[in-house]
Amino acid sequence: MDILNVILGPVISEKSMNDASKGKYTFKVSRQSTKKDIKKAIEEQFKVNVLKVSTITVKGRSVKAGIRRVESLKQPFKKAIALLKEGQKISIFDTGTQK
Repeated sequence: MDILNVILGPVISEKSMNDASKGKYTFKVSRQSTKKDIKKAIEEQFKVNVLKVSTITVKGRSVKAGIRRVESLKQPFKKAIALLKEGQKISIFDTGTQK
C-alpha cells in the first residue's frame, strides 16, 4: 500500500489527548491498511520509533439532522493507536501545556 495514503489524519479528542501524554497517538487510517503499513507510515512521516500498533474499526452510526430529522448514515472508518518509544512525541498532538 502507498505510504502517503495510509494516514488520513489525527484523531483529536479528550481521550486521545490524554493518551498522547502517555506516548500513545491516535490516527484515522485507510480501511485497507495493515498494522505493518501503519507502523511504516508513522515512522517515515514523523521520524519516530513505533513499538506497537493497535487498530479499531469504528462502525458507521445513524445521525438525524435538520428540521425534518432526516436520517443519514455516517461512514465507518478505521483508527490506529501507535505506542511510541519512551521520550518520543509527535508535535501535532502537543497542547503546549507542561506538567
